[in-house]
Amino acid sequence: MIRKLASGEYRLYSRKINPKTGKRRNLGTFRSRAAAEKHERAVQYFKRH
Repeated sequence: MIRKLASGEYRLYSRKINPKTGKRRNLGTFRSRAAAEKHERAVQYFKRH
């Protein structure tokens, strides 16, 4: 899940809500949406291999 920040950067959040904090886990901040999407694919691959 990618959200645009007020600073103009994009942040990748986990899809599931962290039960400890009640919020989504931050999986990294990127300057471009393309970079965030690329990392999201890498995370999904890592979760399954």
